[in-house]
Amino acid sequence: MRYVIITILASMLIFSHSQGQSVKEIDSDLLAALCSKQNDTTYVINFWATWCSPCVKEISYFEELHRQYDSREVKVILVSLDFPGQTEKRVLPFLKEKEISAEVLQMTDLDYNSWIDRIEPSWSGAIPATLIYHRENRVFLEQEVARDELFSLVSQIKR
Repeated sequence: MRYVIITILASMLIFSHSQGQSVKEIDSDLLAALCSKQNDTTYVINFWATWCSPCVKEISYFEELHRQYDSREVKVILVSLDFPGQTEKRVLPFLKEKEISAEVLQMTDLDYNSWIDRIEPSWSGAIPATLIYHRENRVFLEQEVARDELFSLVSQIKR
């Protein structure tokens, strides 16, 4: 009987990990709206891609932030700038490998010059890039961010 229960629990654990992350598509209008919400939530929006080495290096910090603050009114959103056709082949396997559970959005508007100014006028378009905001308090980073710097900035913006 004990063996059956352990087998069932192990199967449930394996099955729960095999359930993949979903990636929702987002266009420039929805993204601009997401980057200007005025509510009690602090938003951490990271722009990344699987082919971007600094992005890959820092993504675990965002996942850690997501897991730590999930119930504390901090929302971490990862916006993939991989080509939309690469979601199944590259983005989803990457998310599974890295065990990412934060919300992931796939940018569908490939005319970057038409929308990056709506997110941050000083943004050149380079990634990684991160927007942290709570109402009118905003920080935009166009660089790789260190773990301690990320957590410190979120704490400062939340106040």
